[in-house]
Amino acid sequence: MSETLADIGEFDLIHRIHRVIQQEGVSSPDVVLGIGDDAASLRPRVGYELLITCDSMLEGRHYLPQHISSLDLGRRAMAVNISDIGAMGGHPRAALVSLGLRADALVADIEAMYRGFAAELNPFQASIIGGNLTKTGDAMFIDITLIGEVEPAKLVRRSTARVGDAILVTGYPGQAAAGLQLLLQSQPSEDLHEHPLVRAYHTPIPRAREGRTIACAGYVTAMIDTSDGFLGDLGHICQNSMVGAVLFQEQFPLSAELQIAAGVLARNPYDLFLRDSDDYELIITCAPEHIKLAQSVIANVSDVPVTEVGKITKPSEGIQLVLPDGTQRPLTPTGWDHFA
Repeated sequence: MSETLADIGEFDLIHRIHRVIQQEGVSSPDVVLGIGDDAASLRPRVGYELLITCDSMLEGRHYLPQHISSLDLGRRAMAVNISDIGAMGGHPRAALVSLGLRADALVADIEAMYRGFAAELNPFQASIIGGNLTKTGDAMFIDITLIGEVEPAKLVRRSTARVGDAILVTGYPGQAAAGLQLLLQSQPSEDLHEHPLVRAYHTPIPRAREGRTIACAGYVTAMIDTSDGFLGDLGHICQNSMVGAVLFQEQFPLSAELQIAAGVLARNPYDLFLRDSDDYELIITCAPEHIKLAQSVIANVSDVPVTEVGKITKPSEGIQLVLPDGTQRPLTPTGWDHFA
């Protein structure tokens, strides 16, 4: 019979989590004291500022437990935090993980989740240094605080785009949105676990290496990840930078998988590209003369495509979409809203 948390208790679970982290995680020399005391101790590096982000995932709201493995759930929860650090040009260093768990949760599932956390952190030589456990009576949750670092001169904000800048995007926004819709419309007998769009939803790839690389190269003026969907996050750049934008629909990167899924779902593929999604790609603004240089430096560390999709304009123009026939229509920058 599989062990549950009710069988082993909190302190045995902590011991087992610690063992997983020791066996499958990495040890950072900057961590003075990790798991095992009232607080962790992290030594800041000279010449760096700390970046701190947090993100929560609630069962049934942010993930569908019947469709995702515990390993992939751990990977996804950590990846969304890593994405925030990378979108500011930073490098992840240490994570604090808090879990709300039901007493009937399987111990093996919790261990698998921590293996997923470690799988995302290890490439950055970052480690889990603490956290908290609590019992929940209904939906389980994951809450992660991730600490990163960045040199002050390399820090990239969403508030520094300039009129005339080009708008670039990595990857293929909209794939995760399509993957989620495929899951929601699937039959119980369907196994979509390995479908590329479902994989894009379950295990997004944070573009932290790409964000860090372009920030260090100095070609970026503003940057943000697409956690709220392309249009919603472009709206954040426009609002915070006090600018407008024009987008060229013909230039949107649409993957073949997305176009096929759009037909199956009876959805406009351009709408999937623009609206709510969980892709965690990067929106990058840069001077027009730096487009090729920006694409080149990212190509040195990743094979992800980087596509020019528009330009930054005056704030009075809002956000406009140019259709293939040359006509324009205004876009309202709505994105994911927890309370909508």
